[in-house]
Amino acid sequence: MTDIAGTASQALLKAGRFFTRWEESEDGRAVFRRGGRQGDVFYRDRWSHDKVVRSTHGVNCTGSCSWKVYVKDGIITWETQETDYPSVGPDRPEYEPRGCPRGAAFSWYTYSPTRVRYPYARGVLVDLYRQARAEGKDPVDAWASIQAEPEKRRSYQRARGKGGFVRVGWEEATEMVAAAQVHTIKAHGPDRNIGFSPIPAMSMVSHCVGTRYTQLIGGVMTSFYDWYADLPVASPQVFGDQTDVPESGDWWDATYLMMWGSNVPVTRTPDAHWMAEVRYRGTKVVSVSPDYADNTKFADEWLRPHAGTDGALAMAMGHVILKEFFVDGTTPFFESYVRTYTDLPHLVRLEAHDGAYVPGRFLTATDLGDDAPEARWKTVVMDTTGEPVVPNGSMGFRYADSGVGRWNLDLDGITPRLTMIGDEPVEVLLPAFTQPDGSGEVMRRGVPARRVGDHLVTTVFDLMLAQYGVARAGLPGEWPSGYDDASVPYTPAWAEEVTSVPAEKCARIARELATNSAQSQGRSMIIMGAGICQWFHGDTTYRSILALLILTGAMGRNGGGWAHYVGQEKCRPITGWISLANGLDWSRPPRTMTGTSFWYMHTGQWRTDGYSADSLATPLAKGHLRGHTADVIAQSAKRGWMPFYPQFDRNSLDVADEVAAAVSSPEEIPA
Repeated sequence: MTDIAGTASQALLKAGRFFTRWEESEDGRAVFRRGGRQGDVFYRDRWSHDKVVRSTHGVNCTGSCSWKVYVKDGIITWETQETDYPSVGPDRPEYEPRGCPRGAAFSWYTYSPTRVRYPYARGVLVDLYRQARAEGKDPVDAWASIQAEPEKRRSYQRARGKGGFVRVGWEEATEMVAAAQVHTIKAHGPDRNIGFSPIPAMSMVSHCVGTRYTQLIGGVMTSFYDWYADLPVASPQVFGDQTDVPESGDWWDATYLMMWGSNVPVTRTPDAHWMAEVRYRGTKVVSVSPDYADNTKFADEWLRPHAGTDGALAMAMGHVILKEFFVDGTTPFFESYVRTYTDLPHLVRLEAHDGAYVPGRFLTATDLGDDAPEARWKTVVMDTTGEPVVPNGSMGFRYADSGVGRWNLDLDGITPRLTMIGDEPVEVLLPAFTQPDGSGEVMRRGVPARRVGDHLVTTVFDLMLAQYGVARAGLPGEWPSGYDDASVPYTPAWAEEVTSVPAEKCARIARELATNSAQSQGRSMIIMGAGICQWFHGDTTYRSILALLILTGAMGRNGGGWAHYVGQEKCRPITGWISLANGLDWSRPPRTMTGTSFWYMHTGQWRTDGYSADSLATPLAKGHLRGHTADVIAQSAKRGWMPFYPQFDRNSLDVADEVAAAVSSPEEIPA
């Protein structure tokens, strides 16, 4: 047997990687195979092993599938799916087998010749560092000497993007990184050390140790989801949490299932069987995809909107649901749900604008005369008795001493009014971004309103009907004549011109989704994914789809609501993991920063960005919201809407020293 490619090949041969005997020709210039019975032993060795260990694959799919890994002479030879998952009962399919072809091939990637196994560093930088160390400098001084000479610093910076990496030892690599960070802390401040890591689903342990290290040295961790558009921004916008969605096993409980922008068999392969199997319970499956994706063959119906027009389709479906289930008819289950769990009955102040009104901020307890500090965080509803009341559940009840135990959704006998219909009709101006070039236009619609103290108010529900173009008698404004009116947003006929989805099909699917939810008490589910998440304005598209589920009482129900690809990392250890990863046992709050805005600002991208934030602004926006994107980021940081690091224009250690020198005792320094 000839050593074909060195020691690694011999190990693989011994592990049974090749099925036939390889021999070298007499002249040593060719390699050929000899078949027959002599090759059988290699086939049998292919499946032989010394032991079996349990493992999983740290990849960005959140599957956490359990695998049996077969090992021979310390070499992974092959893998199979583990089959000892706990049973979930006789009334549903089991979780196992979990895994996919990508997982089965993972052992081959382990020995891939392209896998990086050692540290590499820029050759120019390595030479400079070694030279400084050879001069007797300690690591920090060696690094400082490179940074102190502009030409040396520029030499390795100019080499970026041109290759030139050389392999270095682990000890030297860690020494260089540590020296650079210590120098940065001394010269510029700890919050100039910036960290980044892929999603924790790749490896919670790897992510944790890197994040903790960065926090403990005073550095800043930049976010990961927004950097590669993997987090549905609509989730914290609507629900206040990061994609808290059901486990895929809940798909089995759905009685109406839509896959919208999520190609389940490809992107959620271990979970796909729940979607395939629930059809045998009679569940209707609908696929929304511009192409004939793999999941389409599982669907009973296929909606084919043009790529990027999903928001228009969802708005038209919302138009149908609002009109048929809230205006033309009533659905007690839906109305009870939205009164209790949504802000639809909450009152919004209307402000005068160009002879009409525009929605302002929520009416709060402060507007009712409550002068407590937390009152401005307590929103108001109109009770069916006609009196404004402050219900539990708003942010003002979270921190106030008087609100202990009241941060809940118990209405305590209050029955909020959804609409002010019957009160004074007024005209409101609402934005719509329906032009082909993406520019905004102003719609003139009517809402019922009444005065509470000095403020003219209406409900979120009334504004929502106006935004969706659902007409009601006696209200001013421009309204569509029916579903077939394509001249006014957001009718099914209007959506057909944008998406090419037939108006009749759009209306029927919306009707089916809502009818199923009413009959099943919320068991309508939409699986959503990167097919819409990673589009520009994906957050607004998501919100238009989430609105369908909120209006139909599906959110928070087994078998209902939205399901995203985040799942298995939402496990019990997350609470302790968060504290460990962010170093919360040493200091709070952690220093975290939105990654996209960090790099946009600190790498100077904003200097060459000609895309103004004005292009995204509503035509009703006030002046302070306009300007360059960098201006908007600066305003956001100034107002405390998002974090921004570094926080000082000089070394924060120097700032701390100056504070300490300015007081007579440490006790005077604010915590």
